[in-house]
Amino acid sequence: MTWREFLHRSLWLAPLGLSLVFVLGVLGWVRANEAEEQEQQRQTLISDALSTEAQLRDRIAEEQAHLRVLAQALAGVVPSEAALAAHPETANGLRRLWQSVTWLDGRFRVVAEVSGRADDVRLEDGLSLHLTAPVGTDGTLVVRYPPALLLKRGVPWWLARKYDVQLVDSADQVIASSTESPLRAAQGPRPSYRVSLTGPLRASPLAQEALTDAALELTLRDPAPTAIRPLAWVLVAGFLPLIAVASWLLRRQMRQVQRAEVAGRTEAAWRRAMEDSALVALRARDFDGRLLYVNRTFCELVGLPAEQLVGLLPPMPYWPPDSLDELTERNRRNLAGQAPREGFEARWQHSSGRSVDVMVFESPLVDAGGRQIGWMGSIIDITERKRLEERERRQIETLAHNARLTMLGEVASTLAHELNQPLTAIASYGAGLSNSLEKLGVQDELVRGALQRLGQQAAHAGRIVARIREFLTRREPRHEACDLHEVITAAVELLKRDCQRRGVTLTLSLASGVPSVLADAVLIEQVVINLVRNAADALQAREQGRRITVSSRVAGEFVRVDVQDNGPGLQGQRVEQLCAAFYSTKAEGMGMGLAICRSIVEAHQGVLDASDVASGGALFSFSLPLSREPHGEPLHA
Repeated sequence: MTWREFLHRSLWLAPLGLSLVFVLGVLGWVRANEAEEQEQQRQTLISDALSTEAQLRDRIAEEQAHLRVLAQALAGVVPSEAALAAHPETANGLRRLWQSVTWLDGRFRVVAEVSGRADDVRLEDGLSLHLTAPVGTDGTLVVRYPPALLLKRGVPWWLARKYDVQLVDSADQVIASSTESPLRAAQGPRPSYRVSLTGPLRASPLAQEALTDAALELTLRDPAPTAIRPLAWVLVAGFLPLIAVASWLLRRQMRQVQRAEVAGRTEAAWRRAMEDSALVALRARDFDGRLLYVNRTFCELVGLPAEQLVGLLPPMPYWPPDSLDELTERNRRNLAGQAPREGFEARWQHSSGRSVDVMVFESPLVDAGGRQIGWMGSIIDITERKRLEERERRQIETLAHNARLTMLGEVASTLAHELNQPLTAIASYGAGLSNSLEKLGVQDELVRGALQRLGQQAAHAGRIVARIREFLTRREPRHEACDLHEVITAAVELLKRDCQRRGVTLTLSLASGVPSVLADAVLIEQVVINLVRNAADALQAREQGRRITVSSRVAGEFVRVDVQDNGPGLQGQRVEQLCAAFYSTKAEGMGMGLAICRSIVEAHQGVLDASDVASGGALFSFSLPLSREPHGEPLHA
């Protein structure tokens, strides 16, 4: 399993993971908030402790000042309880804080003492603190006060409600407390702060030593919780199971969705595979003619990928440019619902440029709600069928043509047989006339030359008729040693006057020293005549400067004859197409000339070829062996 697949399958855990992160974040925030609160509480505790220490010190300093005032007032007075009790400072001090006032003489003997009782303060083990002030030069006033009352009277009420205020010594023993239960371990550890007390706190009036190790300690009664509050734990404990259940339900839902997606993809893959394997091309269009879908067969039919087709509007790239108007009108009728139910034929154009014949069937395209949203087309490629139909038609025409040629062959054979006697008679009459003129002593060279040429032409015509008759009777050509240049010259002489009449300049360019070849001179002459005549016919499309050149050259063991013109050329046609039976570029041609020429050349173990000339025109050439005896197949009509 890849990391991406694992991540995709584990997406259902994302809400649970995010919830855990959220809970941890909340708990961290609560913890940080509590730490901040505790720090603020600690700072407040320190501030309150310092403030309370200062207030207590000020209160003791104030009581010390009142005691000095009393001592100064009693200076020079005879020590007595009445004198001590009669002074207002004594009564005020007993009402405020003092527990007792003792007057000592120079030897620290009690000479007078006034006591008071603080009913609202419980003395713990009789522990008390003292303040002293000298009376004159030989007396001392000692004021005893309970530290618990000092705390009660000197600590503000709002601090007493918030803190447990205690005086402790260096042994951590409680000297005094603002509460009735001064034991600090009763409620466990609580935040506290201790401040050392300075000032006139006296533990012994005789030793005159201060309690330098006494300290003021403030302990918070209701400290902030140091752990997360139970409510937060309850919320977390309830939230996480709910998220876990929700995640499980989400996982179940995702599995159902995944199964549905897999089923959908499988079904789509099956449908796509069936559509792509079908031999019928499919296309879907909306009412505007925009392509919504095409299958693979359709893409192969027009030679364009689906990415370039989907979304296109008419005119389509597979419509032939010369039929845009017709196809646009037909497309308009089809989109209007006027397409014939039996389908219609159309001609499209492949991206390579070749034409494609198709049969198109249109049907409504309906969505899942049963509403028509366009048209679905089924297209069948009928190009091969049309080609076969055309081939069958041509075969029928070929059979009919063959029948006509057979009849023509029979007629030609009959004519050849019948013309043989008139030609023989012409030759005989020409010879007899020539002999008669010679006996009569007529020496007219013009007439004698005319009669001689008449006999030669009659003999030549007889040989042609005989060769045609032999050709039609399926005999082997007569391979005899002949001068190829004489054969070419004779053929050119026959066509020279016709070429002059057509305005064609006929030129011979024959190589010297060409040896004789084994060939049927009459048939080779017919090949040269046919090639020159075809070149002359092709030059009729040219206004002027019509030229035909017949040349020869030796190429290895062959002699090559070229017939070149400056006409329109082959126009992309190959020699196989030009030499096909019954193929002709002339309206009146039978399509047999080049086919017969090729058969004659191949019967002589040669090759007939054709090509375009770079400067313009066509070049037809044939080659014949110089010395090898030909063993070709019999030449058929």
